Amino acid sequence: MRLLLVEDDNHVAAALSAVLRRHGFDVTHARNGEEALQALVPEGPGFGVVLLDLGLPDQDGYEVCGKIRKRTGTPVIMVTARSDVRSRIHGLNLGADDYVVKPYDTGELLARIHAVSRRTAHEDPAAVAETALRLGPVHIELPTRQVTVDGTVVQLTRKEFDLLALLAQRPGVVFRREQIISEVWRTSWEGTGRTLEVHVASLRAKLRMPALIETVRGVGYRLVAPAA
Repeated sequence: MRLLLVEDDNHVAAALSAVLRRHGFDVTHARNGEEALQALVPEGPGFGVVLLDLGLPDQDGYEVCGKIRKRTGTPVIMVTARSDVRSRIHGLNLGADDYVVKPYDTGELLARIHAVSRRTAHEDPAAVAETALRLGPVHIELPTRQVTVDGTVVQLTRKEFDLLALLAQRPGVVFRREQIISEVWRTSWEGTGRTLEVHVASLRAKLRMPALIETVRGVGYRLVAPAA
């Protein structure tokens, strides 16, 4: 996913960009509001999410958010030290999709980025129309919940299918363990980690493709798209 990071502090931007890139994001850094707006022109590359710091040197961050919303439907997550409810409401009324207060946990930020991008995808007719995922010899039919490998049907449990479908929606992107547990099992991480490991091992065995799901040590898992 391409992500536009709007942050005037170069040290903060460099550290956060490094983290985001480790999790599979293609990060573009804008140092002020004007650079951010120039990056969001219609003929530009397009972004999945805008991470907008409100403390910008050239324009008020709220003003920048309003301008972004007028020119694009790209999800905007505001990042600020202002924690009062009135500031949050003001940002949301201007069109922000979410609001993160400094200091924030990196895991929470990543989860919020994925959450707003999923909500946007669900509102996108093209995304809704997508009913199948193809990853080399692996074919995933979402409406029928059927998986085939080289044309042969592979019987998966409900959770195995949900896990595979989640990872397959973004090949190469690292999903944190906490995020997977939240989305597939609809619960928190505590006590469920071993269950996730078992399901990953089962998927690798049933699909007969051990390298399909890669373990990213200390973080989570990602799906490595096989050659066609």
